[in-house]
Amino acid sequence: MRDLEVETLPGVILGHKHIPVNAIGCYVPGGRYPMVASAHMSIVTARVAGVKRIIACAPPFKGGPHPAIVAAMHFGGADEIYVLGGVQAVAAMALGTETIAPVDMIVGPGNAYVAEAKRQLFGRVGIDLLAGPTETLVIADDSVDGEMCATDLLGQAEHGPTSPAVLLTNSEKLARDTMSEVERLLKILPTADAAGQAWKDYGEVIVCDSQDEMVAEADRIASEHVQVMTRDPDYFLERMKNYGSLFLGPRTNVAYGDKVIGTNHTLPTKKAARYTGGLWVGKFLKTCTYQKVVTDEASALVGEYCSRLCILEGFSAHAEQANVRVRRYGRRNVPYAQAAE
Repeated sequence: MRDLEVETLPGVILGHKHIPVNAIGCYVPGGRYPMVASAHMSIVTARVAGVKRIIACAPPFKGGPHPAIVAAMHFGGADEIYVLGGVQAVAAMALGTETIAPVDMIVGPGNAYVAEAKRQLFGRVGIDLLAGPTETLVIADDSVDGEMCATDLLGQAEHGPTSPAVLLTNSEKLARDTMSEVERLLKILPTADAAGQAWKDYGEVIVCDSQDEMVAEADRIASEHVQVMTRDPDYFLERMKNYGSLFLGPRTNVAYGDKVIGTNHTLPTKKAARYTGGLWVGKFLKTCTYQKVVTDEASALVGEYCSRLCILEGFSAHAEQANVRVRRYGRRNVPYAQAAE
């Protein structure tokens, strides 16, 4: 992203600048699982964007600060770290307290209460997005096996009992093998209580006739995570429009993106991928425009057009902003509150 300045007409200069948000608050979840990775996903990204003040909050874990979360916050570049969770943390960062100065924007995932707090505070502060339960969509053909698909479905289902996990395939055999493997793995998975409930209530297996149908169905689902394990994963990269993040080929997976590979794991859920992407450096930058007119001739020329449009819309005072410049810089007599001819 670059600052831009263009002379669109002789004497008329337009531009924009990318200005970092001044202060942000990063929420790092720590309820069911201490989400260490969420610290660097938000804090490091904000620091790269040039944010001047970064504060971070995470709930206590087993009665105190979680050492790994605090370390991740510190090494990520947080200026202030608080052991504070839930709605209280979001409110403290947005509204301020006696000891915490308010921020301009709040980012980071959380439970339903955290999401609702962000929703209610949006407008008073900026937010990244409203995150629902994590979602995964596995797109696969018979170039992979049921164990691989089942493992990747359960890898996201373990987030919680309301996490959707969907297999989309053009192979009925793979569909059946995957369902059998899910049942087998749930018998040995330590987090099967959450993953099993999610699979029972929100798991789906969809069999399509063709790759084109798979693309259409995937865009309809608009999942947060989309893992593509087919003979030609780039086919989906080139054609899909609605997704939070794509994981292409069997050698990568959602856990890599969630934790270590370098892309951000704060992504749109609940079909929000139809209109937004996830958290990235650009979310912390305000694209602010400016304009300047540097010659008398340019001001008079633009003023004539502006005057006529303002009068057409019924804005007489707006028109006079243009007219006074047509009179002074164009040396033309324009009747008061009338259109320049």
